[in-house]
Amino acid sequence: MKLSEFDYNLPQERIAQTPVEPRDASRLLVLDRQTGEITHTHFYEIGRFLQPGDLLVVNRTRVMPARIYAQKVPTGGKVEILLLNRLDGDLWEAMVGGKRVKVGTRLSIQGVVEAEVEKVLDGPRRLLRFSQPVDDLLEQIGQMPLPPYIHEKLQDPARYQTVYADQTGSAAAPTAGLHFTPKLLATLEQAGIGLAEVTLHVGLDTFAPVTEDEVTEHHIHTEWCQLTADTAGQINRTRAAGGRVVAVGTTSVRTLETAALHSPVGGPISPIEGNTNLYILPGFRFQAVDAMVTNFHLPKSTLLMLVSAFAGRETILQAYQTAIEEQYRFYSFGDAMLIL
Repeated sequence: MKLSEFDYNLPQERIAQTPVEPRDASRLLVLDRQTGEITHTHFYEIGRFLQPGDLLVVNRTRVMPARIYAQKVPTGGKVEILLLNRLDGDLWEAMVGGKRVKVGTRLSIQGVVEAEVEKVLDGPRRLLRFSQPVDDLLEQIGQMPLPPYIHEKLQDPARYQTVYADQTGSAAAPTAGLHFTPKLLATLEQAGIGLAEVTLHVGLDTFAPVTEDEVTEHHIHTEWCQLTADTAGQINRTRAAGGRVVAVGTTSVRTLETAALHSPVGGPISPIEGNTNLYILPGFRFQAVDAMVTNFHLPKSTLLMLVSAFAGRETILQAYQTAIEEQYRFYSFGDAMLIL
């Protein structure tokens, strides 16, 4: 499969710069992947397309305020840090922007804490050792790391978190979940639709375009995920009763299908905890996911490839073209799809 097969032209004005209010007022394109039929509606009406006994599976990860501005010691040179992953205690993997940030470089962050470069990784990635734990300091010293295609300032940082986020660890939001409100979740529960939680801490590579011409040569990013025994039980009971497992977002899809690959073939889903580098391309056999809630993704991205694997590349690209013509809003703060 060639990278060019997952490209499409998106007018700049279709890239959403701010979230809609309220959250569930975003538009919803419902796609029947068997027939290609499309229905246009709003997210608050998603319950019309779900059934009693279905199970929504959401990613409970919470975005870290991981963008930090620092100064070199003693020169005062400006450096931008984007925390990606805590490796051990006070050691973090980070993307670092600035000139000559080499091993041994000391960085002062608002006079509150210091960091030292322990290792230079590929490109702008560095290993940073902080002088004290920073988890509890991030709200003070950090800012929300919005994607580079969003140019307007976010007035309320909570709008880049899902309403159920409670496990801090992501460098970006699982954006398909941003459309849910507590009221909508309660309405769905009253209609007999279940809710289960997984955790996958989203890395920035999730949104990176693939650069290899042959997509199978791309090396997928690795992210930490967890599917607990309680969630596995909910999924297995849903499947046994004939309900559908509806993954909210590609991160939930990757977690669910990773668990399926570590479970007996055709048997119940088993709990998992650890890293996943599952790369889902057309031809992949889905074992756990029956339906999917997702946003509209970047051209040439692994996320676009994942939804193409689920619904068919031509079907997805046609749905995207329809969404563009119907003036849907794209990417992180954009509108949503429900693929059935």
